[in-house]
Amino acid sequence: MMKTSKPVGVILGSGLGAFADALENRGETPYSAIPGWPPSTAIGHPGKLVTGRIGGAEVIVLAGRAHLYEGYTAAQVTFGIRELKRRGAGAVVLTNAAGAINFDFQPGDLVLISDHINLLGTNPLTGPNDDALGPRFPDMTEAYSRACREIARQAAAGLGLTLQEGVYAAVPGPSYETPAEIRYLRTIGADLVGMSTVPETIAANHMGMKVLAISCVTNMAAGILPQKLLHQEVLDTGARVQDKLTKLLRAVLPKLSAE
Repeated sequence: MMKTSKPVGVILGSGLGAFADALENRGETPYSAIPGWPPSTAIGHPGKLVTGRIGGAEVIVLAGRAHLYEGYTAAQVTFGIRELKRRGAGAVVLTNAAGAINFDFQPGDLVLISDHINLLGTNPLTGPNDDALGPRFPDMTEAYSRACREIARQAAAGLGLTLQEGVYAAVPGPSYETPAEIRYLRTIGADLVGMSTVPETIAANHMGMKVLAISCVTNMAAGILPQKLLHQEVLDTGARVQDKLTKLLRAVLPKLSAE
């Protein structure tokens, strides 16, 4: 599916940065050392590019991402995905922390994103198109590769892990959603909600990269439980699922890098 000579990119979401420590032959570069890279200011985003190998696969990990709510433009938010392509990545695994809208999901679940709803009010392709990167009007019918999702499902089955699947709604943040907004999102078909991933997915598809996206459900969305939402809950749940996510990525990444 993907050529063996191409590395696989991985972008780690809030509280999920520990996977980078599992790489062999690791090399680290802080984002601040790469010209033009917007620094990660969000808690739980270390802000470094890590190269190495896992299960025989060459991997480039972005430990931390930039978000629109930090004041960055959509073009800045997707700087990292452009850099992965520049470094030769043919596929990318996007991870994020997400709130569950679907009542069948629970904190700690890993969910494959099958599609998304872009409510960010912006698109990283707005403005003049760089024809060297991709077409003016890229197709998004299969923004999240079916073949990559099948690889992930098979890998999870082999590990005895349960993978849910659903539609991810991206909102600007940084305030969490209101209960009314969550009811609206459920009505329009969203299973998950978060503040990232969609700009990177659009930019990756623009450049012809395969995308696999995995959400870690860190909390139930607003109004589902009689409690307020706290970012610490996101970080704590992310820490609890680190081992599960690392096992899954260990199994998936070599298959994504193979033909």
